[in-house]
Amino acid sequence: MRNVLRSMMTGAAALLMLGGAQAADGVDAIKQRGTLNVGVKADYKPFGYRDPTGNVVGIEPDLAADIAKRLGVKLELVPVAASNRIEFLQQGKVDLLIATMSDRPERRRVVQAIEPLYYSDYVNILLNKKAGIKDWAELKGKPVCATSGAWYNKDVAKSYGPEIVAFDGSEKPLFAMKQGNCIGYLYDQTFLQGKLLEDEWKTDYALPLKGVLPSPWMIAVALENTSLQKLLEDTTKDWMKTGLIVEAEKKWGITPTEYSLLMHEQYKDK
Repeated sequence: MRNVLRSMMTGAAALLMLGGAQAADGVDAIKQRGTLNVGVKADYKPFGYRDPTGNVVGIEPDLAADIAKRLGVKLELVPVAASNRIEFLQQGKVDLLIATMSDRPERRRVVQAIEPLYYSDYVNILLNKKAGIKDWAELKGKPVCATSGAWYNKDVAKSYGPEIVAFDGSEKPLFAMKQGNCIGYLYDQTFLQGKLLEDEWKTDYALPLKGVLPSPWMIAVALENTSLQKLLEDTTKDWMKTGLIVEAEKKWGITPTEYSLLMHEQYKDK
């Protein structure tokens, strides 16, 4: 009986060790495997979304492809959502995340952020043109759709006074806006720019306001995955030096952000 228990405990310990190793596979392990598994969004045009053939494409899949090329391995894109992306990384289902993930203190406690941060977005409102809104101050007392749990909902309500009408996800508030329940949708500026690339939205809606509340995004790897962290830090600096992210924004229809242009300017002569 003791031997059985000892074997069970040894097996459990091995599984725990294996799980930890999977969650922190470094550069050598990835090269030996021959595949880089990257968590990306599949519902966030143009950063990561499915094309008509079902393939996941966009700015962040392009960045993932560049990393795989540098490693000399195949790329496997793994669709993730805000609710499961960190869990996927911790469980070893992905080697890294490039998934529109805002840099927040609570996230830095459980994953390793890659410095310098590769991107920074703003908060904005996709507005019905008929609303005639030209300034954030004009939102006071007006209903604005939003996504439940977004960190900036309270900040915008406090600063500009709109009535926040929150829904789960991004499709429900867009539908509610189209039904006339609110004059606009408060969300990440780049996502809203992506919506304006679609015929469904570009005729009656616009982004007339200047983005507020800058929100840096981070690439993340598992804690203590130092070899992959180092490679990604060098890669990010090279992206900024060459202007690769600026070119990716232009390729996918996004106006280059102040952050992307500033970082390219900062690194281009280094």
